[in-house]
Amino acid sequence: MGSLSEPVAAGGFQLSARSKERLAGVHMDLARIVRRALAFSPVDFTVLEGRRTDERQQLLYQSGATRTLNSRHLSGHAVDLGAWIGGAVRWDWPLYEKIAHAMQMAAAEQDVSIEWGGDWRSFRDGPHFQLPWKDYPVSRQAQDKETI
Repeated sequence: MGSLSEPVAAGGFQLSARSKERLAGVHMDLARIVRRALAFSPVDFTVLEGRRTDERQQLLYQSGATRTLNSRHLSGHAVDLGAWIGGAVRWDWPLYEKIAHAMQMAAAEQDVSIEWGGDWRSFRDGPHFQLPWKDYPVSRQAQDKETI
């Protein structure tokens, strides 16, 4: 394994225009980590969802896709990433472990804490990454104003 500043098995991946659009409204620290993680990741990924509306959260809650109405997605402090293999999203768990490792490396490099839904004891959520409540309370919300 290389140092934090050297990509591990870099695939030369880039965020698609759609992924960049889906990062709109995501906290600048988290958006920066997502962009940097592609350099570390041996697996290409797409941004499935960033900031959510209350209505979208309610629909996901009613369908059982989430167990909370107080999601970090509502304030732009969470993002869902999908493994992008052969032009489609794949759900194989080992792919998400690789993406999580790349996200953790990018977060460490940026000196930012992140939480991975795959580490949760119940309702494990492999695609989900968020900034911790303790480090990023909603009152500190700062949206990504950078050019994506």
